[in-house]
Amino acid sequence: MFKNKTLLITGGTGSFGNAVLNHFMNTDIAEIRIYSRDEKKQEDMRIYYKNDKLNFIIGDVRDFDSINNAMRGADFVFQAAALKQVPSCEFYPMQAVKTNILGSENVLEAAAHNKVKKVVVLSTDKAVYPINTMGMTKALMEKLAISKARDPRVLKNNGVICATRYGNVMASRGSIIPLFIKQIKEGKPLTITEPAMTRFMMSLEESVQLVLFAFENAEPGDLFVQKAPAAKILTLATALKELFKADNEIQIIGSRHGEKMYETLCGKEEMSKADDLGNFYRIPPDMRDLNYTKYIQTDGPRLIDTEYNSDNTRQLNVEELKELLVSLDYVRNELNEL
Repeated sequence: MFKNKTLLITGGTGSFGNAVLNHFMNTDIAEIRIYSRDEKKQEDMRIYYKNDKLNFIIGDVRDFDSINNAMRGADFVFQAAALKQVPSCEFYPMQAVKTNILGSENVLEAAAHNKVKKVVVLSTDKAVYPINTMGMTKALMEKLAISKARDPRVLKNNGVICATRYGNVMASRGSIIPLFIKQIKEGKPLTITEPAMTRFMMSLEESVQLVLFAFENAEPGDLFVQKAPAAKILTLATALKELFKADNEIQIIGSRHGEKMYETLCGKEEMSKADDLGNFYRIPPDMRDLNYTKYIQTDGPRLIDTEYNSDNTRQLNVEELKELLVSLDYVRNELNEL
């Protein structure tokens, strides 16, 4: 499907972009465009990969002309550019709006303008019943993607715009696992907000597989969720301490701005219409127009009172979590440095 095609990854210097490159580097794809505003990370990636298939483009999704020019001739787009840190988005909400909402609209409009065949936007569990700015802006990004999937220009071109939604990506930049490991190595207390707080546990490779599954199976406006186990934050800290044979104390510091006790990947309203695909849920869009009287529902799904969240999914114990952690390249490399 990717043979001789061009893929553009916005926010391509992040953790997801690097994971995608590891997947595609030795395939027969013709070109991978890495689009971001971080020239230092682009230079680091250019030196590290040394691959002629890579085309690095400096730009910002907030600038329509920039992303529109970068998208010319692209066949596929993975929209990963975002502000993702919950506390920083709480303090600077308009910056999150400009990147996560307006920037995403620029990406989607450029895709429609350039007749891109497939676009996958990356969302988050925090978009479900959002209480923080990051989740609210990502929820609106999902709505933009579904709306643009109905765009006559996109449909006339047989284009597909869809979304993926996933929880915590383990060991991604700025996440809790690198912080805990840093604190362990520096002999500092492991700072935990709330011990009973639960989070989904998903690897970078699994996040790439989710995007690829959506890419290969999506109809216009679909949203895909990958099922994942979860763990309490205290269990995660304990597992890392045991792996690193550390005796650091654990310090409870209380929840940060905009945090939830658990995260939700599928809301009750979404679960009422979700298709169970084994390892994934597919949430189809509501493709009705505003003339609701044309649509008389007699045997369709009814709203249910069950959501899919990090409290009612399978909970990992310490030993299971240790096994999962040592499967991560990042954790193995940190252990080898001891």
